[in-house]
Amino acid sequence: MSDQTFRPTVEEHLGRLSVMAEEMRGQLVEVQDQLVRSGKSLPTGLLPGLRQLSGSLTLLQQSVEEHELERRNLIALAEMSGVVNSSLDLATVLNEVIDTIIRLTGAGRAFLMLKTDMDELDMVVARNWERESLDPDEHEVSRTIIQRVLRTGDPVLTTNASADPRFDSQESIVAYNLRSILCVPLKVKGSLTGVIYADNKIKEGLFTERERSLLSAFSHQAAVALDNARLFDSVRRSLDEVTDLKNLMEDVFASIASGVLTTDVDNSITLANRAAAEILSRPEDQIVGSPLDELLGEASRALLQGVDQVRQTEQRVLGLELETTSSSRGPIQLSLNLTPLKKADRETRGVAIVIDDLTEKRRLEGQRRLFERMVSPAVIDQLDPDQLKLGGQRAVITTLFADLRGYTAFSHSVDPEALVGVLNDHLSVAAEALLEQEATIDKFLGDAVMAWFNAPIEQPDHVQRAVRAALSLRNKVSELHAGLAKKFRLSFGVGIHTGEALLGLVGSNKRLDYTAIGDSVNVAKRLQESARPGAILVSEQVADSLHGGFDLRPLEPFQVEGLAEPLQAYELLGEASSKSSG
Repeated sequence: MSDQTFRPTVEEHLGRLSVMAEEMRGQLVEVQDQLVRSGKSLPTGLLPGLRQLSGSLTLLQQSVEEHELERRNLIALAEMSGVVNSSLDLATVLNEVIDTIIRLTGAGRAFLMLKTDMDELDMVVARNWERESLDPDEHEVSRTIIQRVLRTGDPVLTTNASADPRFDSQESIVAYNLRSILCVPLKVKGSLTGVIYADNKIKEGLFTERERSLLSAFSHQAAVALDNARLFDSVRRSLDEVTDLKNLMEDVFASIASGVLTTDVDNSITLANRAAAEILSRPEDQIVGSPLDELLGEASRALLQGVDQVRQTEQRVLGLELETTSSSRGPIQLSLNLTPLKKADRETRGVAIVIDDLTEKRRLEGQRRLFERMVSPAVIDQLDPDQLKLGGQRAVITTLFADLRGYTAFSHSVDPEALVGVLNDHLSVAAEALLEQEATIDKFLGDAVMAWFNAPIEQPDHVQRAVRAALSLRNKVSELHAGLAKKFRLSFGVGIHTGEALLGLVGSNKRLDYTAIGDSVNVAKRLQESARPGAILVSEQVADSLHGGFDLRPLEPFQVEGLAEPLQAYELLGEASSKSSG
């Protein structure tokens, strides 16, 4: 027989036995009256025995009912423990606790209040007998009783607060017409953190010591629920923070411009970011899990040597440059930084590899080196790509033209390969002499070179720089000839003039040429055309600017194309003897 069927059977039998005993006693009284009239009597003690039996049965029934009530309360506590242990949602657990309190005590309302960091009470749960949450305007409670519980840490029970001498003068009790009130402290790990408050505004004498004990027991269950829920909340927040941090790290890892790889102790790749996949032209899922010795082809051996060095020394290896081949990009140049990857206990668990693609950087560096052979590095450093635009501005410059004499006839006497070699040898020494004086080389015109000084960087001694460059050019050519066969020895004719010219960018947005235009440029060109092999001709303006620092021989004025008046020129012989001796 189940508990549900056994319990009502016991109660019913006890009730029936009590009724039957009382009925038998009534019948025996009638029988006794009849026997007395006939001169007879009932056995001695029969009626008192039946009376005692009826009373005993009544007491037994009351005892059973009390035990049944106690059992139901214990079952409710057990069920509450199940609810507390089965759910970590604070609102769900506390609502169930308060609803159970109302059901078992007969309270009209019940509240759970917690202390805040400011020692104020916060209403966490407010429910009524209909299992509904109360609106804030229905939170009328006795603050006096609550504060007393908080102050003393002891429960407070009153069967009629309005008539209780402890509280009958309190405004809240009078204003809200409060009757039965039961308030117990809520303690979490020995610390008083709030109260559970139950009342009934209609019935007096509703709560007894039994309900006080019951509510105190329930407060312990509520404390467990609070502690578990708070602990769970803390763990959940920590987990959310860890998840957010993990997502952030993954986002950062994916957005790093450098490639990043990690390996384990067996040199197997355990992690690769997007940049690494792009640099190596391989999908991430093909990189992760693959052995390190297959990562960079022939360059993998050098990489493994670096990894072994990191593990043996537990020190970083920085700037390891390797060259390998990509299936889609061809040759690529890489710079790698290797760092030991350690666990929390400082034990090395692998190696972290940061990869930077140097391919484009090396290409640009090569282009710059080539550009520096045509334009002074000092000039390049002054150029701002963001400021470059078509057009120009006037400036005073010193222009130098140098042209190889007899080159056309020479070109017909040698094969093209030898011709190019001889031309490059002569133009290389010319460029070297010009760049030593920080000239801006405008262009190479076949066997000729055009350069100027004082732009785009101002050079107060630009005339002297041009003259020294021309003398250096002549000396370098002589040094070059010492190692060449006689038929390969060519000489430059040089012309130098100073004056105003228009400098700027000529061309289109796709192809620009930084050049100088003007009569002063044409004069330098005409002087160069008039110079014999190995001679350096300068204009009168150049000669006046030298202030006697160089030896000059005046020439007869001569007519040149484009000028109305004859041109006065001087041949530059060298630096002045006084300067040389000094």
